Amino acid sequence: MALPALSVLQHTYLGFALLVTVLAPLGFGSNAIDGYAVVGFIQQSPSFLILWNSVIYILNALALVVLVVALRGRLRAETPDLSAVTAALGLIWAALVLGAGMTANVAVERAAYFAMTDMETAVRLWEVLHAVELGLGGGNEIAGGVWIGLVSIAALRGGSLGKITIGLGLLTGAGGLLTLVPALGDTAGVVFGLGAIAWFIAAGFNLLLRPEK
Repeated sequence: MALPALSVLQHTYLGFALLVTVLAPLGFGSNAIDGYAVVGFIQQSPSFLILWNSVIYILNALALVVLVVALRGRLRAETPDLSAVTAALGLIWAALVLGAGMTANVAVERAAYFAMTDMETAVRLWEVLHAVELGLGGGNEIAGGVWIGLVSIAALRGGSLGKITIGLGLLTGAGGLLTLVPALGDTAGVVFGLGAIAWFIAAGFNLLLRPEK
């Protein structure tokens, strides 16, 4: 059951690589995103952004569902009530990520359609749908932070995961919650993003190597 954690990690790495190499010049990953530049890019290569959205959101969400179930199975013996709550929160997060991905892909498709006749409308439509995407899961990490943090608390109480995994999870969860604070949003987002990568690695190895009690 370590494979879901590693799958989430692979999608995260691939999405990050595409972000840094191709999409960063358009302003992705920052507050200075240029809607006209994005729609121009969509006109040239809509399939690229659809692929990127599908990797970082849709495939990620599907792998996350399996990971949520696997971690609930690990936590259930020692902390049955908390494990049920973590499962519910994890599935909510997966649904939000999935919704963000579907919204992002619709934004690309509709922007490509309107850009053929009305660039201004295409840009405004993309910007609105992009804001919805960010609200669902791309612009804050509250749902993910709560889930990872609560999984770590349950593991701490029951000794279900290793100390390093628990520590990383608590730090990552705190980073996700702090994205709610505008003044700390960018820094907290970095803490959550890098912490989540490390936590998925640690969680995957725990599921793979540590026998269940």
